[in-house]
Amino acid sequence: QVQLVESGGGLVQAGGSLRLTCAASGSIFSIDFMGWYRQAPGKQRDLVAIITRGGGTTYQDSVRGRFTISRDNAKNTVYLQMNSLKPEDTAVYYCHLGQGSGRYWGQGTQVTVSS
Repeated sequence: QVQLVESGGGLVQAGGSLRLTCAASGSIFSIDFMGWYRQAPGKQRDLVAIITRGGGTTYQDSVRGRFTISRDNAKNTVYLQMNSLKPEDTAVYYCHLGQGSGRYWGQGTQVTVSS
């Protein structure tokens, strides 16, 4: 099994920044990708950003240019630097990991952006 522990959420004013961290542990052998999804109340869970083992990245259009995903392979950790935050970024952010046929989720961390 793989465990994901997220940190770094919180309350910030519009225009501010936050950095999310997700550390993976357990049965790690070869992570294919790590990334972040978010879910606002009453909405579906959507992809925010993802980074592959080779370093390729994909971003949701609404965050491109404001958010940056990065990864420390040695620490099995993924980061999401979020700048120029907007109230519409408010959501629970979930870490997601793919390894072989396995898919794993973190417990989520709340990000609230006040206007």
